[in-house]
Amino acid sequence: MMLLFAVLMTAASISMIRDKSGKCEDCPEEEQKFNYPLIMLEGVVVGTLTGLVGAGGGFLIIPALVLLSKLNMKQAVGTSLLIIAMKSLFGFLGDIGHYTMDWKLLLTVTGLAVVGLFIGNSFNRKINAHTLKKAFGWFVLVMGIYIIIKELFLK
Repeated sequence: MMLLFAVLMTAASISMIRDKSGKCEDCPEEEQKFNYPLIMLEGVVVGTLTGLVGAGGGFLIIPALVLLSKLNMKQAVGTSLLIIAMKSLFGFLGDIGHYTMDWKLLLTVTGLAVVGLFIGNSFNRKINAHTLKKAFGWFVLVMGIYIIIKELFLK
């Protein structure tokens, strides 16, 4: 399963790195039209894959939103964060009665995440969407290759 996940990550990252659309990512756009059946299919496929391998969906949600829904990178990141926050909230609420929570650790990580959110938001104003898209593509590619190597050779 992890190998399949890594191959999908690698394919998505290459598509993001090689994007030849020539579209201005930071320019105001005309009204965007969405293909809702395709978006629902994306959600089911990404949700199923992340549920199967137990990995964070951001590696697949963002490329799916950029490549298939035609969102610009900054919109895709924001949408992905909302999706992940909602999935995390429902997962947390589903588990809260079944496990003992280390509230100190939970609140520490949450506090650091909020600080990271503000830092990331300040960078958002300084980095254009095209550069962010390429950098994220390279990051996902490196992670995909790492997972492939780990699954094939380091077990």
